[in-house]
Formats: sequence, C-alpha cells, structure tokens
Amino acid sequence: MDLINLRILDILDIVLVALLLYYIYKLVKGTAAINIFIGIVMIYLVWKLTQFLAMEMLSSVLGEFIGVGMFALIVVFQQEIRKFLLMIGSTNFGRRRKFLRQLKFIRDTPEDSITDVTSIVKACQKMGTTFTGALIVIKRNTSMDFVKTSGDELDILVKTPIIESIFYKNSPLHDGAMIVEDNRIVATRVILPVTNDRDIPLRFGLRHRAAIGITEKTDALALIVSEETGQMSYIRNGEFVIFKTPEELIEKIKRDLQ
Repeated sequence: MDLINLRILDILDIVLVALLLYYIYKLVKGTAAINIFIGIVMIYLVWKLTQFLAMEMLSSVLGEFIGVGMFALIVVFQQEIRKFLLMIGSTNFGRRRKFLRQLKFIRDTPEDSITDVTSIVKACQKMGTTFTGALIVIKRNTSMDFVKTSGDELDILVKTPIIESIFYKNSPLHDGAMIVEDNRIVATRVILPVTNDRDIPLRFGLRHRAAIGITEKTDALALIVSEETGQMSYIRNGEFVIFKTPEELIEKIKRDLQ
C-alpha cells in the first residue's frame, strides 16, 4: 500500500512540475525571454544527466552555475515575474472560472467574451481612414486602478460611435488612453507608463511606447491607431501581434480575452 501511495505521489509530482514548466513557457512565449527559458531547461536537464551518470566534476560545476544563476534569473525575468505576481495578486478567487480561463485550463469559444471586440475594431478601422490617433487598453485580469486614476473615470457601454466621438480630434477626451473593462469604457485621458525598451523602431511614437509599457506591466491588451499612417497595431505582452485582416484581429483578441 505504501508503495502504491509513493508511486501515485511521484506521478503527481511529475505532472505538477510539467504543468509548472508548461505555464511558465506560455507566460514567456513570444517574448525575448523564451530563448533564455529554453536554455535554462536544457542546462538543468544536462545537470540531472551528469548526476545520474555520476560525473561529479561536471555535475558540481553545473550545480554551482544553476545555484548562482537563480539570482540572475530574477533580473532577466523581472517583467515576467512581475506580470505573474500581478495576475495572482489581482485575481478574485471567488470568480474561479475567470482565473482558470486565464491559466488556459478552460477553453471556451471566442464568442464567450463579453467585450464587444467587433465594435472596438470597427471603430479603429474608421478612425484609421481619417488618420485619427487612438489608444485603447482592454483589461483582462490585472487591475487597472493604478492608471485609471490618472484620467477621467466614465461608465459607458462600448459602442463604435462612442469610441469615435471620444477620440475625435476636437474632443476634450481624445488625448491619452481609453480603458475598457467588461465591455464598459471606464476611463479616458489615461496616462500610461512608457516602456524603457530602446530597441523599438523610431517610427513608433509615444502611443505605441505607452501601449508596450502597459502590456509589459500588466496582462492587458492594447490597440493603437497611428495618427500618421492610420494603421492599426495590436500589442500583447509587450510585443506586436501580426494580423492580416480585421476579422483575423477580432478572432485573436477574442481568444486572448478568454
């Protein structure tokens, strides 16, 4: 009986470690940290192999490297660690379905998102034709209260004409970002943190840098309409997401909101 329990616990241990590695991979996927993560996993596996083969000297060197390297990892993965802790700390565990959906345990269809993504993208398309600059941030799980207070708080249902009127060039609300939560426009003229990444091409202005900054610090999604080119950009996890058509963009946002 003890042997059976031990084996069950061993299997559970392996499954939990595999899940942990999988969700860490999901967290850093699409970012510059993904190659570092893969490298660390490879070094760890080689270290375990040297221990199994009783290669004491190499095993000792790799063990010391991994031990000291943990401090370096905190620096390298500071953005990812911050985002993960924000996600955990801001999650309402009373809404377990939403939390599990964030971790991708539950896979729903894109239509299950309550946010009217179609209206948002349609508004961005129309603003692009008139070269009207816009920055829209869509909340997922991380609280946006720390930036909402920098702007004007509202409570308006998401509608294409409403979004267009807010970002109209002569509107007093057009400057800054708009925050969308649960299909409600909850704040305008919001000041967002700007990214410190120096590798961003100079052709991208303050809107794009602010969008990258907020998606680096939270799990929010950001849509930008360029005032110079009228082009739409979609940013997630501090990275530009490529799309070919507005319909493809809508589907991507809906999946990311699950």
